[in-house]
Amino acid sequence: MKKQFVLCIAVLSGMAGFGQALQQAGINPFAYKIEKKLIAHKGAVASAHPLASLVGAAILKQGGNAFDAAIATQLALAVVYPNAGNLGGGGFLVGQLSNGKQLAIDYREKAPAAAHKDLYIESNGQANTEKSQLGHLAAGVPGTVAGLFASYPYAKLSFDKLINPAIELATNGFCITAAEARGLNAIQNDLKKYNTQAPVFLKEQGWKEGDTLRQPQLAATLKRITEKGKAGFYEGETAQLIVEEMRRGNGIISLEDLKNYKAVSRTPHRFAYKDVVIVSMPMPSSGGLLLNQMMKIVEDKNLKSMGFHSLASVQLMTEVMRRAYADRAEYMGDADFYPVPVRELVTPGYIKMRMKDYNPEKATDSKQVHPGKPLPKESDETTHLSVMDGQGNAVAVTTTLNNSYGSRTVIGGAGFFINDEMDDFSVRPGVPNMYGALGGEANSIQPGKRMLSSMTPTIVTKNGKPYIVVGTPGGTTIPNQVFQTLINLLEFDLSAEDAVYKPKFHHQWLPDELVTEKGFPEEIKMSLKTMGYQLARERNSIGRTELIRVLQDGKLEVIADRRGDDSVAGF
Repeated sequence: MKKQFVLCIAVLSGMAGFGQALQQAGINPFAYKIEKKLIAHKGAVASAHPLASLVGAAILKQGGNAFDAAIATQLALAVVYPNAGNLGGGGFLVGQLSNGKQLAIDYREKAPAAAHKDLYIESNGQANTEKSQLGHLAAGVPGTVAGLFASYPYAKLSFDKLINPAIELATNGFCITAAEARGLNAIQNDLKKYNTQAPVFLKEQGWKEGDTLRQPQLAATLKRITEKGKAGFYEGETAQLIVEEMRRGNGIISLEDLKNYKAVSRTPHRFAYKDVVIVSMPMPSSGGLLLNQMMKIVEDKNLKSMGFHSLASVQLMTEVMRRAYADRAEYMGDADFYPVPVRELVTPGYIKMRMKDYNPEKATDSKQVHPGKPLPKESDETTHLSVMDGQGNAVAVTTTLNNSYGSRTVIGGAGFFINDEMDDFSVRPGVPNMYGALGGEANSIQPGKRMLSSMTPTIVTKNGKPYIVVGTPGGTTIPNQVFQTLINLLEFDLSAEDAVYKPKFHHQWLPDELVTEKGFPEEIKMSLKTMGYQLARERNSIGRTELIRVLQDGKLEVIADRRGDDSVAGF
């Protein structure tokens, strides 16, 4: 795959004006290249933007570990990848330390204290999904900054070193890619509609590849975090700017909501699959539990003999997805508020029972597939980064604003997009969210509750040591993408590139349709139609997977998805 070079229309001479941190790292934000594959010896980063990956790799070279690099990469993404990298959203981190300790940090957004079950229900009883998806009322209390500081105790370097590259990128600007120009141009009308002050992303003449994007308000926000830590975001001037923006746009996030927000350390969702152990995110992410269900259902099905993208393997995996997502709709939500039957959903007896009505000759009707009953009651625009260092630390981080550019609302004076995560709640039983996902009481809106997520940052260990680090954006498609990537590697023995690059497919119970990606085999699609599957309109891309795999000689094979500007860096 050819390297893609990004060059600004007006390139600065030398390295002057880039900022000291970027100069020392040898990073030129006005002329850089997109790298899709790398074999690294001591450490590597794969993320959604080349500049962010370069920043993370530079931190590793300066003596930082995988946690240092993950923090610095996230902060850089908040500047160079504004459609999903963020300060105004939230996310999840799954990590393994060099001593073998595993951890999960939950910094998912929360419903404000003024939120209630019928927040988006109009007087006529109808759900108003515009309010849950666009504008100020769609925003949950952001968790990203709290998450950065919750993961910082595992890092080595000073926080100044980790945040300075992001400050310099925001202050002095960087050269935008063609994809970023298209993305910004696509939201110009929404920026006018859902903002009370004109943000820097608004440009009457439109954006072009090679334009420079400078974000002075965001730089000032980052500097306040440098000076005061977590309180530099959740209290003081930045908090006041968020609340003032909410008041101007009829949002409901308060100063108390911000001050009271805390990231939570959770026990990772772990399970064995043949000779490896898979470590992923627990509730309020559905990702780890869905991955567990799906991997366990196929564990004894001899997928390897069926073959990659064969009719038999695709049909089986589709039916597995269908049943797992039916359970998601019924049982999964914030376990701090609702008794999610996690253990019951993955017992061997339940796993076996779940496929009793499976027929390898034809499609199952989703109307006839109900959530399993022998149980006690209980984005698309996301971004993922994978990091490993030479000491045995591994980090998988998935963060989100939910929709691309979140609520399309920028916090006036603070310079960052605020999320539209409230749409990830079940606005009302039977009303799908923007990804078509249904939910019920388990995921209903309550003050202080975290909305259900699909994010699936995952680490696979072999003999107790990190073997694979993987994750992807893609809303409700995320668990299925991680499922397929792992099956591609562990069962079909695909190369790392093919495991990431080959076309994906997706089924989520309802709507009852199979989504395929451009390039998916036509003969398999035709056979699936004959078996009774409803095929949705083909998608150009499903997600953007970032993968690191440890090779037999200990080197790191690093892959950035071909589907975007994703890029790898390391040494």
